[in-house]
Amino acid sequence: GLCLLVLRVFIGVHVFLVSCALPDSVLRRFIVRVMCSVLGLFVRQSDPRLRDVNVRVYIANHVTQFDHNVINLLTSCNTPALNGAPGFICWSRGFMELGVTGSRTELVESLKVYSSHRENPPLLLFPEEAATNGRAGLLRFSSWPFSILDVVQPVALQVQRPLITVSVADSSWITELLWTFFVPFTVYQVRWMPSVPRRAEELSEDFALRVQELLAMELGVVSTRLTAADKTEHMKRLRHTSLLPFAPGSQPLAARPRMPSSLTGVAPEDVRITAMAQRVKEVLPHVPLEVIRVDLAQTNCVDTTIANLLEGRVPFFPESKETGTDLPAPSTSQTAAASGIQGSVAVPSSKPATKQFAKSPVERHLSLQERKRALYDYARR
Repeated sequence: GLCLLVLRVFIGVHVFLVSCALPDSVLRRFIVRVMCSVLGLFVRQSDPRLRDVNVRVYIANHVTQFDHNVINLLTSCNTPALNGAPGFICWSRGFMELGVTGSRTELVESLKVYSSHRENPPLLLFPEEAATNGRAGLLRFSSWPFSILDVVQPVALQVQRPLITVSVADSSWITELLWTFFVPFTVYQVRWMPSVPRRAEELSEDFALRVQELLAMELGVVSTRLTAADKTEHMKRLRHTSLLPFAPGSQPLAARPRMPSSLTGVAPEDVRITAMAQRVKEVLPHVPLEVIRVDLAQTNCVDTTIANLLEGRVPFFPESKETGTDLPAPSTSQTAAASGIQGSVAVPSSKPATKQFAKSPVERHLSLQERKRALYDYARR
């Protein structure tokens, strides 16, 4: 891997110079595509005849930070730079600078002007606005890419790579590029889908949701309602979890909170399992505490245990609210917040809250959205 990395770094410089020197044409794309195969980037496309030359907006799912470069090897297209400062780095990565630093409304207006000129290449947009591993589901599509024109063409993208995962959250594009050079090869599979027109009087949000469902069916994944902001919040929680007192190596022993008197004389491992079990119990109050402890002893991870319980990999019998006496009594502020949240849920909700987590991912996402709306209402009050 190190030999490939060193060799491909020098070859990559030549590929970059060739791509900058040659004008955009079929010959340039062919030469660069062949040179990229030496770098371990293999691009395959399915149903190229479905690509409509009259469509001005391509919509693709986002897997890696080089998706726009890969699709640009197949057809001429431009991806606007949404994040990051403009300059040489932005241009060298293949993004198009529009000089718009304001709101999404200004961006949409600028892209409408760009698309009105037929000599400009089509736009390649990623409505997810954040990369995922592409194996579980699609993030909720933003509506602004579907406000530009009334006809879009979905592009399904799948990436495979041996030994190393293709996308890691919070990883920089330089790190991902070096890992791409390190592994033997990375295969990009591009599937063109028929163009999708907007229906009569269809809102941009509904149009985005319909295209998202079509792409999810083509990829064989779930069409979620999670957004790029939810992913950012999830990463913040993961970073916060790594700094908790019971996380290994997060704090010195003197800085950790004092153990309760009821836990004195207990082995440190049991104390740690008990604390982790309390955290799982707060999320899943209907799961018996003993079942949580047994699974935590095997997984040693709160998130993995929660996933096992939600997905049914750990069988258990739900316990009633009266039996959940192992948890410490909530504080006054927590009790007031809980009562306020329950009151806010009771008003907009037309059906009682379920006592168990749903088996279907779609139902769990809907339940999550209901609870988020309740929290928003309580926070506003």
